[in-house]
Amino acid sequence: MQWAWLPAYLPALLQGLVTTLFVLFFSVTIGFGLAIPLALAQVHGRFLAQKFSRGFCSYIRGTPLLMQLYLLYYGVGSLFPFIPGVREHFQWLVRLDAIYYVLAAFTLSFAGYEAEIMRGAFLSVPRGELEAAEALGLSRAQVLWRIWFPSAFLKVLPTLTGEIIGQLKATPLIFTVPVIDLMGVAQKVRHDTYLTYEPLLFVAAVYLALTFVIVQLFALAEPKHLRR
Repeated sequence: MQWAWLPAYLPALLQGLVTTLFVLFFSVTIGFGLAIPLALAQVHGRFLAQKFSRGFCSYIRGTPLLMQLYLLYYGVGSLFPFIPGVREHFQWLVRLDAIYYVLAAFTLSFAGYEAEIMRGAFLSVPRGELEAAEALGLSRAQVLWRIWFPSAFLKVLPTLTGEIIGQLKATPLIFTVPVIDLMGVAQKVRHDTYLTYEPLLFVAAVYLALTFVIVQLFALAEPKHLRR
């Protein structure tokens, strides 16, 4: 094993780690926020809202994340210059950095998966609890945010840990577009030094450490009666 390359590439690896964590945090946070109305639309929404949410979730769950990323970056991104007036008046759209397409793809993907999980969690909350809250005079919004959502969230908390870890393991797809993450730096090391195993082992160790941290944080967040 040769590790003489590590000091020279350590700044790039740290920057790649920052990019990976930023994409993970942004996509999980915003994606989960989008998943809640998508789940509610399926459970308690009007006809069009239900159809849209189900169609969106079916598309996200039925297609690879890599394809979704390519469709956004190479598809949508390349269409802007051909729309009349966009090149002249909305050049900022044409010049969007690749990181924005990455964030959009990962966020929408996480939202699609979590919406289905939250839908099941919302449906698992006993209807009697919600009716009792309404009988006590709580409005629909109060019932949602004080009773329905907290109960559903506690049910998905253990599952959410695995979903976030899965999202972390999907981040190596980032380097397939012009965004340098941890895997992108590992590929650069391989091209520059002709070393394959060492950079991959280093990046694997980083992912293992991040996974351990995520598991421990969610273990602390779980209620005591859910811990083993």
